Amino acid sequence: MDRAWRQWGATLLLICLALAFSLTAVGSSHWYEGTRKVAKPLCRDHPGELPCIRFTRDSRRDNGSQAVQYIWEMGDDKFIQHRFHVGLWQSCEESLSSTGEECRSFQSIIPAEEQGVLWLSVGAEVLNILLLLTSAILLGSRMSYRSAGVHWFKVDASVAILMVLAGLLGMVAHMMYTTIFQITVNLGPEDWRPQTWGYGWSYCLAWGSFALCMAVSVMAMSRYTAARLEFTEKQRIQKGSQHSQHNFPEPKPSERARDREAAPSPEGHALMSLSEYLPPGAPVKVSMC
Repeated sequence: MDRAWRQWGATLLLICLALAFSLTAVGSSHWYEGTRKVAKPLCRDHPGELPCIRFTRDSRRDNGSQAVQYIWEMGDDKFIQHRFHVGLWQSCEESLSSTGEECRSFQSIIPAEEQGVLWLSVGAEVLNILLLLTSAILLGSRMSYRSAGVHWFKVDASVAILMVLAGLLGMVAHMMYTTIFQITVNLGPEDWRPQTWGYGWSYCLAWGSFALCMAVSVMAMSRYTAARLEFTEKQRIQKGSQHSQHNFPEPKPSERARDREAAPSPEGHALMSLSEYLPPGAPVKVSMC
């Protein structure tokens, strides 16, 4: 029982870890991280701030409205790289005017025709979390009551099925969100489209939760199969012993006494065997020691 209890404890720990991974991934905004090319502001608009575009004015012209301004930055020098990160709920990037971040809703960025797919992805993530929570509660109740029975075997099977469903829902949700992000990169607003991007730590946590779900489902199903076979074998042995006792009942004391009375004694059997070899009318002498 202690070994089985340790196995249940390890399984419950994995379920809780998968639940923590999913909650952290859904609540964070680091599914994708990258950089975005942003034009530098003019140094006149942001005096004393770097980086900005420097320019010089031709002093040979007296009319300020016709003054020629020379900008020395060319090509990519006129742009700076701002880091950004995006999640299910919002997209954040570095601010030009401060050291903080500017965030906006991710729903306002994606194309209008992809809004329904985003909500499907969010719904699948929420169902994934609910199934993980239900599995943790079921397995916790299994550990609280150490009695054996068929209904507890069904709990193990239910946990295995719920974890498979949670993993599949999580996988579908991650793939839908990946598709939405790729479409938004190509068709999203100009002031948001990133130049480079990659997977963030939230994305890794989400797929780590999926891997844990699959591992827990395999563990729970193998434990259910082994326990079910053991329970079936015990029932078969018990039925076999009861069947043998029913076919060969224990004799009663009265029947044993009657059999003892009906059984011939060895002395009488010896006399009968000896009389067969004597001639008729011959005297027979029997001595008893």
